[in-house]
Amino acid sequence: MTPAHWFALLHPVLMILFVYPVVGATIRLGILVREQRLGITQQPALVPVEHADHGRWVTSGTVVAVLIALVWSYGVHAVPVVRLLPLLAVVAGCLGSCLALWWVKAPGLRAAFALLCWFALLALGLQPEVWRLSDNPLGAAFWGSHYWSGWLLCGLLLFGMAAKPEIASSLRLRRLHVSAAVLMAVLLAVQAITGSRDLWQMGAGG
Repeated sequence: MTPAHWFALLHPVLMILFVYPVVGATIRLGILVREQRLGITQQPALVPVEHADHGRWVTSGTVVAVLIALVWSYGVHAVPVVRLLPLLAVVAGCLGSCLALWWVKAPGLRAAFALLCWFALLALGLQPEVWRLSDNPLGAAFWGSHYWSGWLLCGLLLFGMAAKPEIASSLRLRRLHVSAAVLMAVLLAVQAITGSRDLWQMGAGG
C-alpha cells in the first residue's frame, strides 16, 4: 500500500473506531433521557448532560472525518497550490466553526457557526476532485452517493448540536430531534454501505 492508501484509511478508521461506538452510546443515553421525561424510569441528573456531550463528540468526530476524506481527495488528485491553499483555509474555517459550537451560547451565533460549517463542507465537496457519483437529486445514483448522504448527516448532526438548549425546552423541537435521530441512524447505515463500496472500488482500481 502507498502512503496515499494509508491516508485514505484515516477517514473510515475514525468513523469505525470512534464515531460509530459513540453513536451507540448517544442513542442509549437518548433513550434513557426520553424514558425519564415520560416518567417511565428515574435516571441520574447527569444523563441528559452526557447525552448532549456524546452528541457533540459524534458531530465533531464526523466533521473531522469528512474533512480528512476531502483533504485526501485534493492530495491524491494533486490540486494545484493556487487552489489548494484557499481550500485548506476553508477546511480550517469549517473545523473552527464546528469547534466554536462547543462554547458559544447566543442562539444566533450557534445557528451561524452551524450553517458556516455545513456550507463549508458543501463548498469543499463540490470541488471536481471529490467523487460524488451523481449531482442530480432526481436520479437514483444521487441517493447512493457517499458524499451527499454524508453531507446531509453532518447537517442533521450540526442542527442537533446547535439547537441543544432549544431542544431541551421545546416539545416540538424534541419531537423533531427524535425524527432527525431516526433519519441519522438510517444515514449512518447508508454511509457504512456506500463507504465499503467506495473503498472496494478504490482498491480494485489500485
